[in-house]
Amino acid sequence: MKYIPATKFRNQCLAVIKKVQSTREPVIVTNRGVPLVKTVALPPKKKDDIFGFMKGKARIVGDIESPIPVEWGTITE
Repeated sequence: MKYIPATKFRNQCLAVIKKVQSTREPVIVTNRGVPLVKTVALPPKKKDDIFGFMKGKARIVGDIESPIPVEWGTITE
């Protein structure tokens, strides 16, 4: 893990962020040797796909092709 003083981080902020993103190695920003914040790279965003996004969320129980054995009545007025 790398340490960088706050003044140097302020001057090179974008370069440090790009380095953290590419190497995935966190950097701790310090002020007079005291750690203040830790910059870490976020995990890559998972691509949303419309096909298969519900895979494993439902379960089929029984035969889904056969008609339901229910007698339907008529509504009379």
